[in-house]
Amino acid sequence: MILKTPPIENMTGAFDVSGKNVVITGGNRGIGLGIAQAFAQSGANVAIACRDTAGGEKAAAGLVRYGGKYACFECDVSSNDSVKSAAAKIFESFGNIDVLINNAGVASTTEFLSDNGLKEWHRIIDTNLHGVANVIHAIAPNMRDSGRGGSIINISSISGQRVSYSRNHHNPPYNVSKAGVDIFTRYLAIVLGDYGIRVNSIAPGFTHSSLDDDLPPDVFEMVERELPTHRFGEPIEIGALCIFLASPAGCHMTGNIIEHDGGVTCII
Repeated sequence: MILKTPPIENMTGAFDVSGKNVVITGGNRGIGLGIAQAFAQSGANVAIACRDTAGGEKAAAGLVRYGGKYACFECDVSSNDSVKSAAAKIFESFGNIDVLINNAGVASTTEFLSDNGLKEWHRIIDTNLHGVANVIHAIAPNMRDSGRGGSIINISSISGQRVSYSRNHHNPPYNVSKAGVDIFTRYLAIVLGDYGIRVNSIAPGFTHSSLDDDLPPDVFEMVERELPTHRFGEPIEIGALCIFLASPAGCHMTGNIIEHDGGVTCII
């Protein structure tokens, strides 16, 4: 039986995600925390899955003011055993999952042909690409079998579409991992569509996060000078786009790679 998501008939409740159970990997800081805050402020329940449980518990405690259910679960997305253990605990605590945000990611500035280049390659790919696969393999069946439909949002990057600054900012495994996430997103949109599960990817550009320190200094000057919006994006803005994609207003959106970059792809 095919589960179709009904279109909205008017704007009443079009962006409503209240009461939805949301899992966010890496939701303890940076973009992930901005997404967690957006969902909490919009009335959703949030399960944060991250390696830094102290940071995750602090983040969850900061959401309590919004009146939903919030918890942190220890999870290293690069380890399938860790993911399966976390998923079991999340299901026990939250039941059915409505929204999954694959946000956890790492980057590198190591030149590929250096002594540590291959080691860094595997570290980045294991988290950014294999980690997404591990989490979806563990959680998507719960969403499929619930018969409730849902939304999966993968946080990619415009770096999956271009390799700008590669002469002085070496990050090939990050570029490759994000490109892989985008293709995986489109595959999942096809195979999960019959179950009412929509799968999209958000590709942020320069957005404030824990990865800021890895950027060359001249990038900050370029953003201020050349970017059409003349600033970095903020994590809560990525969260706002997630709300749209997870809400009834986004019910006809699937298989999309959505750039959220302040216009950087227009100039680079």
